[in-house]
Amino acid sequence: MQKVAVLTDSTADIPQDLREEQNINVIPLSVVHEDKSYLDGIDIKSEEFYKLLEATETLPKSSQPSPGDFIKIYERLLESYTEVISIHISSGLSGTLSSALQAKEMLKAKIHVIDSKSISVGTGLQVLEAVKGVAGGLEIEQVLAKVAKIKDNMEVLFTLNTLEYLHKGGRIGKVSSIMSSLLNIKPVIKVEDGAYVPFAKVRSRKNALDKIVASFEEFAQGRKVRNFAVAHGADLDAGLKITEALENLFNMKAAIFTQVGPVIGVHTGPGTVGAAICFED
Repeated sequence: MQKVAVLTDSTADIPQDLREEQNINVIPLSVVHEDKSYLDGIDIKSEEFYKLLEATETLPKSSQPSPGDFIKIYERLLESYTEVISIHISSGLSGTLSSALQAKEMLKAKIHVIDSKSISVGTGLQVLEAVKGVAGGLEIEQVLAKVAKIKDNMEVLFTLNTLEYLHKGGRIGKVSSIMSSLLNIKPVIKVEDGAYVPFAKVRSRKNALDKIVASFEEFAQGRKVRNFAVAHGADLDAGLKITEALENLFNMKAAIFTQVGPVIGVHTGPGTVGAAICFED
């Protein structure tokens, strides 16, 4: 029987206990601040990162793993496994996937690199599907097909407490950032084909959270929910609120509840709350 390892990167925001329980391997991205580099989830945890973000005037930057970093972890995994499923943050948002593909090409091994076309728990749910398929004894082609179906039947929405970090990172104009702040406008953003797209603009934090829940309810009309996951950036109360609302709506527990990690937090800032939902075919 084939032994298959599942690898993802730290932006999937899969909690450490779940990684260990499900035997999920993770390659970290890095956060760079004032010429010092921190491995995401290793040298700096989410709690430390958000404190740093609020205390500094210099916006940290993110950095992807190199092809050499991928070669090292692939070689280590291939000592114990015959194949590797490697699922990563959208290629439209990071160069991580490119590094993985370069490493695969250099190694000429049985490595299946997948562009999640998503971020955070949207990637995480695809990883859980791969792990479930491998544990269930499915052939590699069947596992890959299941992950592809999950990717095609997923919706991801999130809201930002402030546009300040998108502005600092050059993702939005200064005027838009200032006007949104003055008017207390909270954007709701959708992940579509691996990129951020505006979904809605509402007044107040509460309205943004309500909009996300109402939109997921609308998306679910005539469809069966397979599972869902929630992530928050240093806002536990909002994360718990949206989780409770979705659990009541869909009558199931969240597959993942977690905090947005440092690499994505660089761009979204504290107060980000979002969810990913997978539907059956």
